[in-house]
Amino acid sequence: MSDYTARPYILAETNWKLVKETDFKVAVLPWGATEAHNYHLPYATDNYQADFIAAGAAKLAWDTGARPIVLPCIPFGVNTGQIDIKLCMNMNPSTQLAILKDVCHVLTEHKIEKLVILNGHGGNNFKQITRELSLLFPDVFACFVNWFHVTTWTDYFEDLGDHAGEMETSAMMHIAPQLCRPVEEAGDGHDKKWKIKGFREGWAGSQRQWSKVTKDTGVGNPYKATPEKGKACLDDTISKIGNFLIELEEADLDDLYE
Repeated sequence: MSDYTARPYILAETNWKLVKETDFKVAVLPWGATEAHNYHLPYATDNYQADFIAAGAAKLAWDTGARPIVLPCIPFGVNTGQIDIKLCMNMNPSTQLAILKDVCHVLTEHKIEKLVILNGHGGNNFKQITRELSLLFPDVFACFVNWFHVTTWTDYFEDLGDHAGEMETSAMMHIAPQLCRPVEEAGDGHDKKWKIKGFREGWAGSQRQWSKVTKDTGVGNPYKATPEKGKACLDDTISKIGNFLIELEEADLDDLYE
């Protein structure tokens, strides 16, 4: 058993012997999407990123004595705006709520009272869902982290596109370079902007119809991406989320405000 490498904070890798002996305090649920990411990144980009960050943050917390447990990633997200792009897999928000109800039921049964949904897909929005969960499962404190909002992108990247651009390409070059095609094969990620002023300025909102916005499914130019940029951004992100998990585990849910 000298080559045993299972990480005890990853539920998919650990075992009943360790699970029954461990008092887990915080469950982390990575949630991604399966969708086209320009010509050069894999469809599961959001899942690889969410899993990588969840594992890194949980390890950081575990090494300080905290006891988070990372659940298997949910691989489908809200892709209603990409439904006409081949094999972009859509999961409606109502389905997400149904899944989270079942997850919270399990956590309630086993007295794990804190849940972090680690979101890796811009089309997912868990704010309203966690509000509803708070009424349905008062014994579970459900919250969410959009990992792509944790750091300031301008500290690492020049192009601030939001899909398969410099940031995501750099991240995947670091996480799974074997799944990235040469960046020279990518489209330039040019996206059309809203004609309606309110949408363009951001004080009105609606989903984008992806096939009418971008010709290559990307939004943001990936050509300046490097694995070094990806590592720097991901290291910063993991550090902040790991420390968040430590704080959340230590927090008294009856005394959260100052």
